[in-house]
Amino acid sequence: MLDRFRFVPARLLQSVPVVFGVTILVFFMVHLLPGNPALTILGQSATPERVAALNTQLGLDEPLWDQYFLFLKRLVTGDLGESLTYQAPVSGLVLDAIPITLSLLAFALVLSLVISVPLAALAASAPGRLPDMVVRVFTLLGQGMPQFWVGIMLILLLGVKARAFPVGGYGMTAAEHPYYLFLPALTMAIAMCPTTIRSLRASTINVLGSDYVGTARSKGAAGIALFRGHVLRNAAIPTVSIIGVNLGYLVGGSLVIEKVFAIPGLGSLMINAIFTRDFPTIQAVALFVALFVIVVGILTDVVYTAIDPRVDLSSKERA
Repeated sequence: MLDRFRFVPARLLQSVPVVFGVTILVFFMVHLLPGNPALTILGQSATPERVAALNTQLGLDEPLWDQYFLFLKRLVTGDLGESLTYQAPVSGLVLDAIPITLSLLAFALVLSLVISVPLAALAASAPGRLPDMVVRVFTLLGQGMPQFWVGIMLILLLGVKARAFPVGGYGMTAAEHPYYLFLPALTMAIAMCPTTIRSLRASTINVLGSDYVGTARSKGAAGIALFRGHVLRNAAIPTVSIIGVNLGYLVGGSLVIEKVFAIPGLGSLMINAIFTRDFPTIQAVALFVALFVIVVGILTDVVYTAIDPRVDLSSKERA
């Protein structure tokens, strides 16, 4: 069994040059942002002399390649630098924000599956009929609405008018966190559902027409027992890849959603850093997002291999 997962070390090695390329791309794109961090830090007290002195102190007057190699040297030792805005190590700021963002992503994933699986099963059980048409309309609407607009509408409807959920923040205790994260997680889940539902619906229809499902029906299996025991696992195989891609997409979308709902995660940290030209913080958050996408891709292959015995990616790596 473990032999089938021998591709994981190879994938990790293949990700090293990708991460190196990301560091180059992120570093130089960040420095293309207009504005001077020294001006932002000094504010109204900025003078040409003080700006020049602060640029020298921060090393911003050095050639870009020299700044990049210094950034890379620090990165190898685990030093992400110091935030220009918070005057604190960037690694500490990122480590404090990561659990919040990961909690939001995990909550959004769970909600998307809770919504997608029943709707896909309903649509697949009656293809071309009214339930299927209603589900397909839902997927079209969900895909066409921008995430930030959905978030604002949920705030107005469920937060301001219904007063069922808080409109922002993260809560103070572990029990409050899911309550505060529900609306932003639902916003992201609605964005994730359309592609998941379409993929799961199509694969479910194919599985329902297979011979082994027909055999199970002839033996008396029906309803939920048939779907859970014979359909869901096989229908989920193509959808796993879709979910992995969506998670990589959602981590980018979470940056905006966190700002809309005032959640102190990586998104808020990134947006604030962009406004203040806090280069080290921007670089650290972008690097984590890239690493997250790489890890999600590897985990997607692991799950895909685990649920489908026919898949052996390790043989492809050896080839």
